[in-house]
Amino acid sequence: MPVAIITGASKGLGRAFAEALAARGWDLVLDARDAEALQGTATALEAYGARVAALPGDVTDAGHRVALVAGARLLGGVDLLVSNASALGAEPLVRLAELPLDGLRRALEVNVVAALGLVREALPSLRAAPAGAVLTVSSDAAAEAYQTWGGYGASKAALDQLAAVLGAEEPGLRVWAVDPGDMATDLYAAAVPDDDDPRPDPVSVVPALLRLLDERPASGRYGAPALLEER
Repeated sequence: MPVAIITGASKGLGRAFAEALAARGWDLVLDARDAEALQGTATALEAYGARVAALPGDVTDAGHRVALVAGARLLGGVDLLVSNASALGAEPLVRLAELPLDGLRRALEVNVVAALGLVREALPSLRAAPAGAVLTVSSDAAAEAYQTWGGYGASKAALDQLAAVLGAEEPGLRVWAVDPGDMATDLYAAAVPDDDDPRPDPVSVVPALLRLLDERPASGRYGAPALLEER
């Protein structure tokens, strides 16, 4: 069975995508900081018959990243690496004039540095996989100038560039940066707690991610709404 590592997998888009892969017969290595929530996700996904390794920890910890890849190797390798874990930099979001530099550093460490560190750890296994792929979860804030989203958006823009260069340097892999569009997630609620407008469930984004796996388009940046509309 193919094996995926998914960070930030205890809830939201990470959990929804993990469940879709489990239903397709994938084995999974799942990461999140909340050990109890992560174990609950793992137990639910094991009902599909998937082998699930739930490894709680912080992706900025190099030892934790080593453990994630080692766990995948025990299941057979790494076919797909999904960098979904994210940090905002401030909760709720604030204007750049008020953004704590330590918060920006945290966003960059989680969203960019840790993502690259995990890629580097997993590259030998990804290269050896029959159809190795890396999927990074981006944001429209990486490309648009939204007030208060500057720190988070800058980190996601850096992640987009990292993914683009990785795709050029690793032609044997597929490297996709995906903007999922608006979603009702805890991350968004923490970012803008006063915004109670309805937003789509993360489950609605999963078919776009599955389409990338099924059709394996060229490495690049994709918007989930466009992928869904074109079907």
